[in-house]
Amino acid sequence: MQEDDNISNFKADKQNIVKNKELNIYEALVPVVILMGLLAYNIFFVEGQEWLGSYTNQLILLMGAFVAMIAGFMNQVHPIIMVKEVWENIKSVFVPIMILFLVGALAGTWLISGVIPAMVYYGLQVLSPEIFLPASVIIAAVISIATGSSWTTSATVGIALVGIGTALGINPGMIAGAVISGAYFGDKMSPLSDTTNLAPAMAGTDLFTHIKYMTYTTVPTILITLVVFAIISMNIDTTGSADISSFLNTIQSTFNITPLLFLVPGIVIALILFKTKPLIALGSGVLIAIIFALIFQPEILSKLSDSNSEAIINSILTDTSIKTDNEKLNDLFSSGGMNGMLWTIYLILCAMVFGGIMDAIGALSRITQVLLSVATSIFGLFVSTVISCLGLNAIASDQYLALVIPGKMFKKAYEDRGLAPENLSRTLEDSGTVTSVLIPWNTCGAYQSGVLGVGVGEYFFYAVFNWLSPFTTLLFAALRIKIRMLKNK
Repeated sequence: MQEDDNISNFKADKQNIVKNKELNIYEALVPVVILMGLLAYNIFFVEGQEWLGSYTNQLILLMGAFVAMIAGFMNQVHPIIMVKEVWENIKSVFVPIMILFLVGALAGTWLISGVIPAMVYYGLQVLSPEIFLPASVIIAAVISIATGSSWTTSATVGIALVGIGTALGINPGMIAGAVISGAYFGDKMSPLSDTTNLAPAMAGTDLFTHIKYMTYTTVPTILITLVVFAIISMNIDTTGSADISSFLNTIQSTFNITPLLFLVPGIVIALILFKTKPLIALGSGVLIAIIFALIFQPEILSKLSDSNSEAIINSILTDTSIKTDNEKLNDLFSSGGMNGMLWTIYLILCAMVFGGIMDAIGALSRITQVLLSVATSIFGLFVSTVISCLGLNAIASDQYLALVIPGKMFKKAYEDRGLAPENLSRTLEDSGTVTSVLIPWNTCGAYQSGVLGVGVGEYFFYAVFNWLSPFTTLLFAALRIKIRMLKNK
């Protein structure tokens, strides 16, 4: 992710990791076990989210935080320390929450201006089902490498690709999985990405050595991902391809479609490439889309409301739905605006409460120390690092903590085993950066799910690059492929 377009805009490498000698591993794991148990119960035994209402996952995270707080009280952790850590976590997601609100506004204004319909209209004519999924991986990867941000990629081309693929009759989970796979490949390999800069800083190597060393595991993984999506595309059973002409006619009769509408996303991407702050870039995208709506879509605005200003404000803040004579397009041409992002924002805030208390009581440090203590071999050290990153993505709900804590804790262990620091930085990225999006309550998973409109459970299996990366890095470690040793060892 690009700096300021991330889940934590603080200096993660400067963050203090709280240690608590009094806390034992069982006490540290109790909140985790209860949290996972309640989440599993909700997923496997409860229909939908009716158990505790619409905000079940949020309430479960708060329950886990309450259990962690009790464990802290039992170990004489002062309440002010817990409150301080929670507040630091919440402050760290202020920019991402603003970005989420802007993404909601962006979706609404791009709809009424005709930007999204134009993307779907032209995309349907270019991207056929036979090449759609691997093409989506490549498109997302290119944009993400250029911008250094998986978040920006999903908020721009990701939304368009989901719309185009849905119109073609492709499973939205497949499309989201392809977009996320490409976006996180680019995020991981781009020198503009903050996680790509953070991982080598934690491990003690330089940026370009880190990127070069990552190619050994990352390139084979993305190639396998492309092969998988190519096979899926060749065997996909779509119902939309035969109806493309009717889709095109409906879109053209409803909106004023012109290539000029592509200036809106083009300007946003250009601003990001010129390192404009994401809030400014996305905000500019909203303002330009409003101007284009007034110029190109006056009929749409008049259908939505008697007042153009009211139609525009509603598209930014609340639900907007543009009716056509095609039911599939009706579902596609609807947006929740900023209001549609509230569920995701509440999830992020609750996750920050849980992660903050777990850090304050020293639980995160204790769990990582235990993992480090059982690493008796070089391969065991790699396994412990991967497990630590995966666990912290789930427990702390923060991608940065999944890089910072293992990076600090395991750095000396890698040195003691004679392993070059790029081994650690690569493993952190292979298991920490890319898997954050696979956890529904992690800020990355919540963001991608909210922006693309596809649940984590729907795209999990199809985010091939993301879940395959930890296995690739462990395979290389087990076979001792490209495991660089320190020269003085």
